[in-house]
Amino acid sequence: MKLNFSPERMAVIIFVIVIAAAPFVIQNNYQIFMLTLIGLYTMLTVGLSLVMGYAGQASLGHATFYGLGAYLTALLSARLGVPSWAALIAAGVLSALIGYVLGVPIFRLRGHYLAMATLGLNVIFVLIMKNEVAVTGGPSGFTEIPPLSLGGFVFDSDVKIYALVWVATLAVMAHALNIVNSRVGRALRAIHTSEVAAESLGVDANAFKLKVFALGAGYAGIAGGLYAQAIHFISPSSFDILVSIELVTMAAIGGLASIWGSIFGAATVVLLAQFIRDKLAEGLGLTGELEIIVFGFLLAVIMVLLPEGLTTGGLKLFREWRARGRMN
Repeated sequence: MKLNFSPERMAVIIFVIVIAAAPFVIQNNYQIFMLTLIGLYTMLTVGLSLVMGYAGQASLGHATFYGLGAYLTALLSARLGVPSWAALIAAGVLSALIGYVLGVPIFRLRGHYLAMATLGLNVIFVLIMKNEVAVTGGPSGFTEIPPLSLGGFVFDSDVKIYALVWVATLAVMAHALNIVNSRVGRALRAIHTSEVAAESLGVDANAFKLKVFALGAGYAGIAGGLYAQAIHFISPSSFDILVSIELVTMAAIGGLASIWGSIFGAATVVLLAQFIRDKLAEGLGLTGELEIIVFGFLLAVIMVLLPEGLTTGGLKLFREWRARGRMN
């Protein structure tokens, strides 16, 4: 029997093989952690792409739910004694519920007001985490977070965490792809194109926006919980406005309406941020300030020149260039 694989399926198979083989090829624990971080940020970017790229809603404070998932996982497992796997699931569910509740007043706003409201969420969250020292550890951070354990198997090494994160990331991507290719995805694209027109066709725009915002928050909550269990330490600075800007930049680079582009966007920003910290920021004496400048400039350039994203827009320009070449 002859197997017929489309280019898309072959690309997915090759990608999964590369992810699975990476720990055996790379022996450096720091590099494994960087790949793990790319997986976590891919999960975050997928949720943000659903909100911004498909539903067309501005969200500049997505790191809020990333941090919320991390702190919920830490509090439930370290302080309340909840099993680590149950704490992770609860963090994802609670982040989604909180996202839904917060979305009710937020999505009454439009345009720049909506963007500022989501940004304000991030500012408020970081302030609470810094000031509630007795609960969160304040600026010094939350320590002694237990690793994830499931049925006696403990994810207590870099390779185990890497495998766990990428399994979760691929599951999130598969779930998101299923959504965008379903009736819900068509409704979200209709809302993005014209909310008034979508509602005239019977689409409950507000309900769909709330649900996709809650789903993105749930993805972020799971990513935050995995991050907390991976490094056993969290602090408010890991979830501040800079992280939200990085997430929007990732979505823009990968393509706001591209689930697979999320991997490219996350990898580009994670590696670029590391380069800025290691090679540029220390020499210039500007750490966080330089990152904000670089990512802000990069985001502005992409939005002006390639609003569909670096990958989607770049492929579109390449196809147009090839078409012109054939005509000539």
